[in-house]
Amino acid sequence: QVQLQESGPGLVKPSQTLSLTCTVSGGSITTSYYAWSWLRQSPGKGLEWMGAIDYDGSTYYNPSLKSRTSISRDTSKNQFSLQLSSATPEDTAVYYCARATTSWGPSGEYDYWGQGTQVTVSS
Repeated sequence: QVQLQESGPGLVKPSQTLSLTCTVSGGSITTSYYAWSWLRQSPGKGLEWMGAIDYDGSTYYNPSLKSRTSISRDTSKNQFSLQLSSATPEDTAVYYCARATTSWGPSGEYDYWGQGTQVTVSS
């Protein structure tokens, strides 16, 4: 059974970088052909796909967030991370990490999810 767990600060000040880590257990992040994704849901809004890093380390980003987003991984710890720079209150959301199977992106297929972590951007 694959399990994902998000971790990171729950409060970020405006203009700072929002950083989250997803720790994966029960499966390797280098296993073909999965992609490991970050998504978020803001109050009153739908689920937004932010980006992904796939099994060979290639990264993919939502064009609307690409200039502020970086996704990386640490294979020795079986973790992948999200950094979102220049945070604003509009980035306040529940952030999820998830494993994508045959496709990722806004319409991707995800079989395992983290429980989600609330991040608030506020001074």
